[in-house]
Amino acid sequence: MINLFKDSNYNFMNLKRLGFIFSGLLVILSIFKLFSGIKLGIDFKGGSLIGLHFNDAISIEEVRESLKNLSFEGNNFDLSNEEIKYFGNENDIVIKIKNFENQPDNFPQLIINSLYLTFENKVPSKNEFVLSLGSVSPKVGSELSGQAFWSIISALALILFYVSIRFEFKFAIAAIIALVHDIIITLGIFGFSNYEITLSTIAAFLTIVGYSLNDTIVILDRIRENMKSSGTVMFDSTINKSINQSLSRTLITSLTTLLVIIILLVFGGEIIRPFAFTLLVGVIIGTYSSIFIASSAISSFNNSSK
Repeated sequence: MINLFKDSNYNFMNLKRLGFIFSGLLVILSIFKLFSGIKLGIDFKGGSLIGLHFNDAISIEEVRESLKNLSFEGNNFDLSNEEIKYFGNENDIVIKIKNFENQPDNFPQLIINSLYLTFENKVPSKNEFVLSLGSVSPKVGSELSGQAFWSIISALALILFYVSIRFEFKFAIAAIIALVHDIIITLGIFGFSNYEITLSTIAAFLTIVGYSLNDTIVILDRIRENMKSSGTVMFDSTINKSINQSLSRTLITSLTTLLVIIILLVFGGEIIRPFAFTLLVGVIIGTYSSIFIASSAISSFNNSSK
C-alpha cells in the first residue's frame, strides 16, 4: 500500500461538491433519525442490570417467555421486550430492565427470585446464580446525559481553541465542521442499529473525536507547509498535493485501527460490541471527512474570500 500511494496524484478537490452532497444527505438522514428517537440505555434512562449464571445453556427466548407475565404486589409486568443477551457464553445472561412507574422497591430481586423458581433445574445455588446486580436512578441518568453532552461540547471548544492557535481560524472551523459531521452521522448510523446509547458508547464518541482530529491535523499541517512553499495562487492544487502526500499514512493508520476494531466486534462479546461498532463507523467516517469535508471546507473558504 505504501508503494501504491507513494506517488499518487488524485484530484480530490474535483469531487468536493459530490462529497458535500453525499455528506449532506447522510447528515439529513441522521438528524431525522435523532429527532425520531434513538435507544438510550439504562445509564441514561434509569433501570436495573441483572447478570445471571445457569448450570446449562439457556435460551434467551425461554427467559423472555418467563418474563412475559409477572405479578408483584398486585401489579402485572410484561418484561419480555426488555434487552436480554448472553454474557461471555450461553450459560450467562444479562438482563437490562427500564424503570416502571408502579414497580416495587425490591423490583430487581423479585425478578431474580421469579427466574430462580422458573428455571430451578438449571440454576446453581442462589449465591452463584446472581453474577451482578446494579441499578441507575432516573435522576442519575439525567445527570449523566447532561455530563455526556457537555463533555463533547467542551472537547469541540478546546479543539477550536487549539487549532486556531496552531494553524488559522479557518482551519479550526474546517476541523470543527468535520468533527460535528462525524458525530452526527455516526450517531445517525448508530440509531439505525439495535444498540443503545450507554456510557461506553459516549466514550467511543469521544475517542472518535480524538481520532478524527488527529487525522485531520496531519492533512492540515501538510496543507500549511505546502502553502508556505507554493503560495495560495493554485490553492486547490496545494490541497490535492497535501492529501496525496498524506494518503498512505492516513489509509494505513485507518486500516490497522479497523483491524483491531473488527476483532473486538467479532470476538469481544455482547458487552463491548456497541463500543466497537461505534468506533468502526466513526473511524470510517472520520477518515472520509478528513479528506472530503475538512480539506474541502478550507478550499471553499479560500474560494469565497477571493
